[in-house]
Amino acid sequence: MAAPAGRCLWRVLAPRRGWVLPGLDQRLAAAPAVVSAAPPARLYAAAAKTAKRGSQKTKQEETKKKPVTKRRPLMSKPVDDVYLTWYYEKPSYDVEVAVGMLKKFQELDFTNPKQYVYINVFLDMALQKKKKVDPFSSIVLLPYRFTDGTNKVLVFTENEQEAEIARENGAAVVGGVELIKWILEDEIQVDFYVAVPEIIPKLIPLRNKLRQKYPSTRRKSLGHDIPKMLQLFREGLEYTVEDECIIKTRIARLDMPTEQIVANLKTVIHDICTFKPSTYDPLVQKLMIRSSSSERLLLNLDGLLPQVEKVEEEENAEDDEEKHVQEPVST
Repeated sequence: MAAPAGRCLWRVLAPRRGWVLPGLDQRLAAAPAVVSAAPPARLYAAAAKTAKRGSQKTKQEETKKKPVTKRRPLMSKPVDDVYLTWYYEKPSYDVEVAVGMLKKFQELDFTNPKQYVYINVFLDMALQKKKKVDPFSSIVLLPYRFTDGTNKVLVFTENEQEAEIARENGAAVVGGVELIKWILEDEIQVDFYVAVPEIIPKLIPLRNKLRQKYPSTRRKSLGHDIPKMLQLFREGLEYTVEDECIIKTRIARLDMPTEQIVANLKTVIHDICTFKPSTYDPLVQKLMIRSSSSERLLLNLDGLLPQVEKVEEEENAEDDEEKHVQEPVST
């Protein structure tokens, strides 16, 4: 049966003899040969590998020869309502205008009117001779509070009269050296620690435990004015430098009057600027504001940064640097 089938296939494939390879009918009629399972040997593998390396080098040379496409400069202001945002510079707004826009966004989106207002502060931490301002954290008392919550504050003092004043002003825990053991064993957990100067030599065992929350004059947590310290740390807003150059914090609620939101923002910005000497470039490099449900708006820095006169003498600059550079984290 194999021979007739082969002849039929031959008639279909090659109606004329000699049209394709001669002897095709005999090949179709013959029994199929056993195919070897072994793959063919690669006799020129090394040569192929060498050629591949050479092709990679040529590709690298070609990429180097390609002209570098220059990015077109950003245009300042679009002329139409619909445009490609990456072709234009991001617009900046005065702080009052930006807050008004956030309030308008909330009305159009039907979102919560009592949502929080946030700021992102981008910092220039560079000093001279490859030095920079160390990442810092601080707490500031805002002129207009936007939350009813308070922080738990512990007061270190061994004076009974000072202890009574601390309790009257809302201290969560008051005591002396007997609190050290409980703090080390995590029996006492509070948000902040303040102390009077007389007891500070006895609190050295808590340095590594408390780290940045260890009482110090730089953080305004060491002094004799206990009511003032308690008000600051119970009601104040704490912020911290993240990723070495960014501060993200909330400053108000959107339903507050615009002038109150602006006053809180300026208070935070002025406190941030105290951590870099005034003889260098401004610490605040870029400032953005948003609400919980809106996009970020870039703010004009004119009128927001504190106005200071730069001192040209190098000696005054070095003295100012020593006063303003942040203390090490271990103290």
